[in-house]
Amino acid sequence: MMEDYDTATIKTLAYLRGRLDGEGFKQSQKALALALIAHAKQTRKNGAPYIVHPLAMACDAIACRGATDEIIATILLHDVCEDCNIPLSALPVNEVVRHGVKLMTIRPFQGEEKFETKRRYFNELLDSKEAIICKAFDRYVNLNDAEGVLSEEAIVKNIKETHELLMPVLKQAKYEYPELSDMLHTIRTMLKNTLRIMAEHRKIKLE
Repeated sequence: MMEDYDTATIKTLAYLRGRLDGEGFKQSQKALALALIAHAKQTRKNGAPYIVHPLAMACDAIACRGATDEIIATILLHDVCEDCNIPLSALPVNEVVRHGVKLMTIRPFQGEEKFETKRRYFNELLDSKEAIICKAFDRYVNLNDAEGVLSEEAIVKNIKETHELLMPVLKQAKYEYPELSDMLHTIRTMLKNTLRIMAEHRKIKLE
């Protein structure tokens, strides 16, 4: 498996494994083992191994103050059920992590308009601090990977959706989870800066 990765990915994986071991993050260690297997044959739209995405998210989260074992485990597994057809019940982690992974998956209701589904989805993330943090880092990494990969229409859609739906929920999260105030402040600032640069480049006014 390791021979399929470039040097940068191997170094990132080694760093993450060392941090998880040093912190005693047992849930995250189980999650990483499964993520490596589940995403082994998948690639991102830019051609990179898919595992690069959750690895980048996990490393960014660890660099911020307040990352817990369950948060990192949720990040590592957030696409496994939806993209790899692995049942939620089969994840080798506790119920806190499973709940976070569940909320990361969009579940449309019958008769619901797309925007209603998205608004409900983002609001429901507040039910899990693991999910809300995971979504923030997921969107941050995806926005930074979008240039030259996604269409302009898709990029603009993601910019507006992040500004209108995710940012207000992240603001609310600091009241729901005051213990994560440092991490939420950091990721909100990262997202704000990214949105500002991407919006200015496209002459999009964010209100």
